[in-house]
Amino acid sequence: GRRIATFRGDGVIVATPTGSTAYNLSAGGPILDPSLDAVVVTPICPHSLSQRPLVVPGDVIVGLRVIERGRRDGVHLTIDGQESFRVPTGVSIEVRQSASSVTLLRPPEADHFQKLVEKLNWGL
Repeated sequence: GRRIATFRGDGVIVATPTGSTAYNLSAGGPILDPSLDAVVVTPICPHSLSQRPLVVPGDVIVGLRVIERGRRDGVHLTIDGQESFRVPTGVSIEVRQSASSVTLLRPPEADHFQKLVEKLNWGL
């Protein structure tokens, strides 16, 4: 319910732990453990070095608003890399946890962090 930051940049990523290892990681955001009930908010190429990723509890409502008056066409909201919508200047967007949940099944031998070691070449 209160403003945290105002900044210029190329966009903002709001990601769950499941989504934190792809686009969010590429934008300089952290990798979240999949067992966390949290959301990461990562500025994309902010025009200030003081804007850093922020991890908040999963039940927090993240509000975003385009405030730059110089952009006549607003910006685009892309959801999970699929749907894209035009968002005019001044319109507020709220990102919140769904009332529904999804259970992802993994084999018992699957190790999230071992997979990261392999895919990201950690320790090599």
